[in-house]
Amino acid sequence: MTIPEPARVGFGAGADAYARARPSYPADAVSYVAARLPESPVVLDLAAGTGIFTTLLRPFAQRLIAVEPVESMRVKIADADEVLDGTAESIPLADASVDAVAVAQAFHWFRFDEALAEIARVLRPGGVLALLWNRRDESVPWVAEMSSAMQWREHQISSYDRTDWPSVIGRSGLFGAVEHARFSWEHMLDRAGLADRVRSVSYIAAMDEANRESVVARVLALAADFDEPFPLPYNTLVWCTTRS
Repeated sequence: MTIPEPARVGFGAGADAYARARPSYPADAVSYVAARLPESPVVLDLAAGTGIFTTLLRPFAQRLIAVEPVESMRVKIADADEVLDGTAESIPLADASVDAVAVAQAFHWFRFDEALAEIARVLRPGGVLALLWNRRDESVPWVAEMSSAMQWREHQISSYDRTDWPSVIGRSGLFGAVEHARFSWEHMLDRAGLADRVRSVSYIAAMDEANRESVVARVLALAADFDEPFPLPYNTLVWCTTRS
């Protein structure tokens, strides 16, 4: 099963910047997900990227499996018991083999109906599905200007905060009610980290160097007068449901 070309090319090219500069997730959001897990669970981190959320799941999983289709990202995953090549539409696990599936910063890339059917297949009845995204807080003026400089709203990757996830999940008929929570926090960066944060975005990583660095320069200009380190504010969005 293939993955979208922008994700394959962009994340393949930007894996190093992704590992260096992508934000983690706030403790409150991790606790929100962990509180919904059964005791001693087998947990799948699906589309695990470089393993940022995998590491946060480690204390709560008896067995932790990471599945990631992009090799340059997959090789950076350090905290899983097993790391597998696979996609959301073709998960290399047996039926009813996991107690929970977490998808951090990735579900918007999936073919929703196919992915939900496949996730339901590997989940045990009553198993948990958690979807998470870090969304930059564009209520802060310089962050809104950052999104404009990156032409963020012109790309598919930004669609996650405009999607009705309860409706997407509900139409599958495979899951129960969907809970939602939001957690505000700040990621501390210096200007080098902000530059890598921009370079880690899939469609920017896929650009030729001149165009990519032009975008980076426009964003860095917004932070030119900031004392280092400075906060990049986020809202972490979480949706949780259980397998019917």
